[in-house]
Amino acid sequence: MKTYKNVAVWDAEHSAAEMCDVQTEHGRFVSIRPAGSITSGCAYECRGKMAMLPGFVNAHGHAPMTLLRGLGEEMPLMDWLEKRMWPIENKMGKAQMTLGTRLAMLEMLSTGTTCYAEQYFGLDDVPQAVLDAGMRAGLSRGLTNGKDQDRLSQNIELFKNWHGAGGLINVQFGPHALYTVDFGYLSEVAATAKEYGAGIQMHWLETEGEWSLCDLHDKMKPEEYLEKSGLLGVSHLTLAHGVWIDEGAMDFYAKDNITIAHCPKSNLKLGSGVANVPALLRHGVSLAIGTDGAASNNRLDMWDEMRFAALLQKGLRNDPTQMASRDVLRMATLNGARALGFDRVGLIKEGWAADFMLVDLDQPQYVGWDCGSLSAYLVYAGSSSDVRETVVAGEPLYQDGEFTTLDSSRIISEAAAERNKLTGK
Repeated sequence: MKTYKNVAVWDAEHSAAEMCDVQTEHGRFVSIRPAGSITSGCAYECRGKMAMLPGFVNAHGHAPMTLLRGLGEEMPLMDWLEKRMWPIENKMGKAQMTLGTRLAMLEMLSTGTTCYAEQYFGLDDVPQAVLDAGMRAGLSRGLTNGKDQDRLSQNIELFKNWHGAGGLINVQFGPHALYTVDFGYLSEVAATAKEYGAGIQMHWLETEGEWSLCDLHDKMKPEEYLEKSGLLGVSHLTLAHGVWIDEGAMDFYAKDNITIAHCPKSNLKLGSGVANVPALLRHGVSLAIGTDGAASNNRLDMWDEMRFAALLQKGLRNDPTQMASRDVLRMATLNGARALGFDRVGLIKEGWAADFMLVDLDQPQYVGWDCGSLSAYLVYAGSSSDVRETVVAGEPLYQDGEFTTLDSSRIISEAAAERNKLTGK
């Protein structure tokens, strides 16, 4: 049993933080009591200068693209995909996919992310890499039209072999987007996901002209497309981006199994626009936060993403009350875990998975914080450099700059070499 004494606890069920003594055992929170309640035994002494909050859930991304960071800068989305990303991705082998994933996990763990969403190809060895690292992940094989329809079989095998593995991996199905998956194939994917009780991850209305590229754009509305394809029947449907959802249709998305994964920095960098998140929230739509891939963001830092998500809407709407810090933190934690199908993950609550981070509050930027203001301090003053420990299922994976399950020096060195091979440098 591990004990964390006198720590400021915040999660999505708290309007304000509480000073607590927290105990974990067998990967779960077993006791959360007022600070000072536990007076004996070996403990992590937080001394009222640490915050404990749920680990971030990066709800949309492509981890292997860490090897492609910096390529195709300042290009429109379709040019970026067709002229830079897809040609070099065609050169990537399974070993490079896994190495890129390990590189991404270094970045995510060091910044407090305990769980991430993946939609990519060549994931054969990635699940074992996730288990070896001790992270939590929602994995899906990217699916597109083409002669190689074995891709769907690969996603099925991924599900059969790895869904539920170690209690850390959920497998979804990953149709790429409206412009790369036609209605017939999408319906087949939806039916298969429903058969296996699996969720789906998909890019959705990311750019203004995206719907016009859909094979049935002149015959139905996007929402009708979702319904008739069978996507609404899957257990969890994560729609990444949602920048161009019409406000008049937003009520449609307020369903228990739908989550919009908001990726503000990627959308800004690719010139895709700004999702109307306040309106989506008003209509009762569940939103999570994702970074997208490192080639379009270019960071996998959820602190950065939270701050952007909050400040962008305030400035754009000329309204400082938009996107309260508590709402943004909920999106970055609990909502993301639910989107990826993880139960009892995302809260600091007895019986729930002990996935959390410890944040050092004994720093200049936190002077003046109290339990009522902590969420605002975290979103507006906090940063990834404040993370002192990242814990998944009760196991510390990152502590004071060191990784416990990943060889950071070796991964970075090997990643640099593979990047050079891919780019011909």
